[in-house]
Amino acid sequence: MSTASPARRTIAVMLLIPAVVAFALWAFAWPAARLAPHDLPVGVAGPAASAAPLERHFEHRQGAFAVHRFADEAAARQAIEDRVVYGAVVTTPEGPKVLTASAASPVVAQLLRDSVAAGAPPGVRLATEDVVSTPAGDPRGGALASSVLPLALAGVAAGAMVTGLGLRGTRSVVALTGAAALVGVTATGLTDSWLGVLAGGWWAEAGAFTLATLAVGATVAGLAALLGPAGIGLGALLVVLLGNPFSGVATAPELLPEPAGLIGQWLPPGAGGSLLRSVAYFDGGGAGGPALTLTLWAVLGLIAVLIGGHRRTTAPALTATRPAGPAPAG
Repeated sequence: MSTASPARRTIAVMLLIPAVVAFALWAFAWPAARLAPHDLPVGVAGPAASAAPLERHFEHRQGAFAVHRFADEAAARQAIEDRVVYGAVVTTPEGPKVLTASAASPVVAQLLRDSVAAGAPPGVRLATEDVVSTPAGDPRGGALASSVLPLALAGVAAGAMVTGLGLRGTRSVVALTGAAALVGVTATGLTDSWLGVLAGGWWAEAGAFTLATLAVGATVAGLAALLGPAGIGLGALLVVLLGNPFSGVATAPELLPEPAGLIGQWLPPGAGGSLLRSVAYFDGGGAGGPALTLTLWAVLGLIAVLIGGHRRTTAPALTATRPAGPAPAG
């Protein structure tokens, strides 16, 4: 029980709750209110003479787009499928052709179409093609974005339960890994087999769900093992109140204000959403970076769990083996 007086505890509650609310509103509302492209990767394909005006159109908004140059439409399509760019504009004798990937981000696909249409000469017909589209079961791509928060909550719950139940060492690692694996299978069964909102390899999707959940659970449990119960709150704040709104899964990391998008991709929710999108829609294209990020979080978290458990088990042993002092005289 806290030794602080009731008055101090009352003041602490009165000050802490508004501070948490202010932080949450900043983390969620600030990115949503400042959506705009920042070095958004797009492509331009075709002969140099005809492609130059398109490049200048994108470069006119300084810092908004990162333009990649491709020799032809086939190269641009491959770059979209590899998640190098979100979309591309191809010059054709009939006019510009816009290649999009709504599976990468429906918001960016619409932004690219609108941007090219605004810069096209009057009367020019604008052809569009969705190279990698979202599944019929999730035409707006909202289901994948909605999966990030449940995964974060599952990981936080796993880490908190392992700590609350007093599991240490190898038992805690087995519990966290087993819970994450079952979450992965369950989530894939719901989103792929039942709802049909994912379109990739079943076990690859299950692996992405598993790794994302394990990264969060291991992080929360590791912080709790090192810092005590306060580590659970710190982990929840890092993952839910910061990682979730900074993930960019509902839009794109490059649309968030800087450096929110970059920070979000370093945290488990953002990396987990990117990995799931890659394996669900792009046959693993662009999955390397997010998978490495999640693996680092999971490994470091599990190491912290083992170190914290070892410290707590050796401390009582040292106390018990400490030689007793001399007996009192008399």
